[in-house]
Amino acid sequence: MMSFSRQQGELNIEGCAVSALAERFGTPLYLYSRAAIEQAWRAYDAAFADREHLICYAVKANANLAILQLLAKLGSGFDIVSGGELERVLKAGGQPQKIVFSGVGKSRAEITRALEVGILAFNVESEAELERISEIAQALGKTAAISLRVNPDVDARTHPYISTGLKDNKFGIDIHRAGAVYAHAAQLPGLNITGLDFHIGSQLTEIEPLVDALSRSLALVDRLAEQGIILEHLDIGGGLGIAYQDETPPTPAALATAIKPLLANRPQRILMEPGRAIVGEAGLLVTQVEYIKTGHRDFAIVDAAMTDLLRPALYDAWQRIETVDAGQGEARFYDIVGPVCETADVLGRERHLALAPHSLLAVFDAGAYGFAMASQYNARPRAAEVLVDGNQAHIIRHRESLESLWQGEVLLEPS
Repeated sequence: MMSFSRQQGELNIEGCAVSALAERFGTPLYLYSRAAIEQAWRAYDAAFADREHLICYAVKANANLAILQLLAKLGSGFDIVSGGELERVLKAGGQPQKIVFSGVGKSRAEITRALEVGILAFNVESEAELERISEIAQALGKTAAISLRVNPDVDARTHPYISTGLKDNKFGIDIHRAGAVYAHAAQLPGLNITGLDFHIGSQLTEIEPLVDALSRSLALVDRLAEQGIILEHLDIGGGLGIAYQDETPPTPAALATAIKPLLANRPQRILMEPGRAIVGEAGLLVTQVEYIKTGHRDFAIVDAAMTDLLRPALYDAWQRIETVDAGQGEARFYDIVGPVCETADVLGRERHLALAPHSLLAVFDAGAYGFAMASQYNARPRAAEVLVDGNQAHIIRHRESLESLWQGEVLLEPS
């Protein structure tokens, strides 16, 4: 991404020096490039420009209100998985009729609210959910647009924690049973069948699994048409990866080219649910070295932790780490670790860096599943977030105060 560059050895995000932003806002600090987010979203929009489509950004990747607002202004739709994400999208100016609601555990309250505001469709993940939506829609005197999320039993060839399209995964309805479930849905009151959805996993680096899943899904679409069930849209999910290390993930344009022959002469509107591919490469996590500890292994103990960036601890994920300046002193191999009292609190192992106490480090590709998965474990306030637009930096989330850590808690009255 051209949003990140070095000038005289110093790391810049767009027109701002990262070191100056760290001094101004403190560390740990999340920085996002507006230009990178817009560029990534427009790549999807351009790739599918020759047919009716809707890009539904997967809110779970990064749900900051300002980022949702930025995407809404671009015309984006949204893929949500909770009532909280629904309210975030609405608060940020997202249009209800551009929202699809995924997730295996939608509550009665969440379904009710989504019906009240008039979302585009529910991506239904079980027969029990289908019955619940029908019941609630009937009680409200509304009609719920539904799309079945089918599980095509396709190996996405990604990390097992983020694979969602195998029959052993909790997501979706077995594609071999889906025809019967659609037929049942057609008989239930309060429902309007509008589409079919699949999503086979995240951080995909190959197109073939997506093409396979689409082929299997289109065969189901044809069988449904023979039953008189005509679908208005096809939701092909998201999941295209980004280059954390040496991956070469396909581009949206490559995806569009690969599936174009399968979609020829098909009238359905195409929906997509990209998340990581929109915001992942747009973000940095900036952290400062607190201590250098040498011995059997050399450690750089920093002020960011697994509470700020969980992916390395949860997935054993690798993310590039560089010094913000040109480096200080002799380079050594360091484990970059945080202050949390867990052995898993490691941001990167054996990174060859020239460091000193107070050195600033940048963890790249942190825009997706970074702050979104942050916690207050060990009573650690969560980081600030800043959106950089050219040479302007906008605070889009203030650093949490210590008092916010116990907001909502209540001391017992003296006995």
